[in-house]
Amino acid sequence: MTILRGLVAAAAGSLLLIPVFGIGPTFIPDATFKGSSLKGWHTLGDAAWRAENGEIIGTPKSAGGGWLVMDQGLQDAGFYASFRSAEGAKPGIMMRLQKTADGYKGQFVSLAEGDQYLYRVTLDAAGRETHRDRLRPAMAMIRFGQPPSTPTPPPGGGRGMGRGPVYKPGDWNTVQVIIDADIIRAALNNGFAPGAGVTEDESEGFGPIALYAGGSGEVRFKEIGWKDLGVKEEPVEKVSPNFRMQQLNAYYYSWGVAAADINRDGVQDLVAGGYYYPGPDYTKRREIYATHTFNPSTQYAGTSWLDFAYDFTGDGWPDVITTGAGLTATLYVNPRGESRRWDHYTVLPKANTEIALLKDIDGDGKPDLVQGLGGVLTWASPDPAKPTGEWIVHNISGPNGVGAHGLGVGDINGDGKPDVLTAEGWYEQPAKGSNETWTFHPEAFGTRGGAEMAVYDVNGDGLNDVVAALNAHGYGLAWYEQKRDAAGKISFIQHMIMDDLWSKNAGGVTFTELHGSTMGDVDGDGIPDFIVGKRYWSHEDSYTDPDPYGAPVLYWYRTVRNRNAPGGAEFVPELIHNRSGTGSQVLAKDLNGDGALDIAVSTNRGTFIFWNRMKKK
Repeated sequence: MTILRGLVAAAAGSLLLIPVFGIGPTFIPDATFKGSSLKGWHTLGDAAWRAENGEIIGTPKSAGGGWLVMDQGLQDAGFYASFRSAEGAKPGIMMRLQKTADGYKGQFVSLAEGDQYLYRVTLDAAGRETHRDRLRPAMAMIRFGQPPSTPTPPPGGGRGMGRGPVYKPGDWNTVQVIIDADIIRAALNNGFAPGAGVTEDESEGFGPIALYAGGSGEVRFKEIGWKDLGVKEEPVEKVSPNFRMQQLNAYYYSWGVAAADINRDGVQDLVAGGYYYPGPDYTKRREIYATHTFNPSTQYAGTSWLDFAYDFTGDGWPDVITTGAGLTATLYVNPRGESRRWDHYTVLPKANTEIALLKDIDGDGKPDLVQGLGGVLTWASPDPAKPTGEWIVHNISGPNGVGAHGLGVGDINGDGKPDVLTAEGWYEQPAKGSNETWTFHPEAFGTRGGAEMAVYDVNGDGLNDVVAALNAHGYGLAWYEQKRDAAGKISFIQHMIMDDLWSKNAGGVTFTELHGSTMGDVDGDGIPDFIVGKRYWSHEDSYTDPDPYGAPVLYWYRTVRNRNAPGGAEFVPELIHNRSGTGSQVLAKDLNGDGALDIAVSTNRGTFIFWNRMKKK
């Protein structure tokens, strides 16, 4: 999606049709509050409310306080605001404030210092609170409440419940609330607290949003915005004129994709999940292993998070490896033309990384599998004497050396040997034959880490730079310019390509869940480009991640060397498709031998090839 979409006013008189946020919500609001009028709102309870220059100020008249209630009712909604509390104030946000026979009920986000939790609250007809219950905590990746078996955490302060700045007394804080079906999620200062809770209203609760001012001090709200999440948008399908799209199937089998001449007819075939698709037509498919479709709303892609194809057994026929976080690496041995499913062998234990790479690490001309095993960054290769047995594992890091997201391979220091990158830094490959743990160089190549990281000379200065998605489940894409001081010490300067919704991004493009990426010379100008997209419903059908229902886009970012741009380069995005996105991998390979780099993905929208119409220059 882009930030060019207009905002729709939900209540006249007090709204602007432009964003008013700095670092703002993870959604584009339908409406924002700006002005000095409370038209479109009404009061309830024992507090005085006024508006001044885009701020709403609530002053409790008694400890029980009162509410400022929107006239508009919403069911599934997003709300965002900055707030500042005087000493003794007890602010909060009510969602789905619903009229009952005796008064009101709703889902309450308490923002008071020491009490930043989620509650189910009932009020009498005058707006006085009569009862509150802590909500049961909700698991991630759900829209509907799980059975009441999860224990409620004990009461206490709302500090340290997740990443992000904690509550700042007397200063401005931000809060975002998402309520969807049975689940309410609230984030204070872009962290994880107060967390997520089950509404217990069976997805039927409906009512306005209300601001609360209680206790003994004034509370101010500003930068207020809200959105009706009951509306989901499916944009008109677009395919770049520089590509021809071929959809191989329309079902969810895999997040992984690879290519090799599986049947040895001289043409590249495509591998995605339990199938391979023989070229050059790619209209038929044959099972590698017995498989079935998955439900993208509630399931992950089974055994196929990542697929790799290569002749691992050395018999001249390409085999297939599948792996992924929590999955063993399984080797499927090509039956050499026999019309049957393939024999399979577990060759590595369960991985802890959601990204793995097949690269030649030791320079023997054969690719090795790079991934995390038990938190240790490793590379592994088959035992030539028994390739279907347990593979030989070499440690790159010590314990806790790699997280789930973000992995790259490339020569950082220019010594001719590939180094290995994570979101936290890069590991320098030691001299050949050394059994030492690789030297680690800390470097923040992301926030939580994204997908495959690219290593190439972006600006043409002779030094390899890094291009990386910053957060596989959020926002962020950047390139890191390599610098060296007089002593040859390596450092990096970050240049943002795409930040959040409220930033100026290359081409006006913003999307989330950058969980699949790769590099390749897409336009044939001799300079690598970066290919990346959104892994739609990366955490299933839920609001666990920001903008989960944004269009499943696939982009390529053309690398343009420009001495006037920061760092001497810029990235120009081009939309390839807005109905596929990526899985955990993107394949960039000339599949038909015409000299142009084709792109393939396998996602919960199906398996696709994008045939490149741009010829090599």
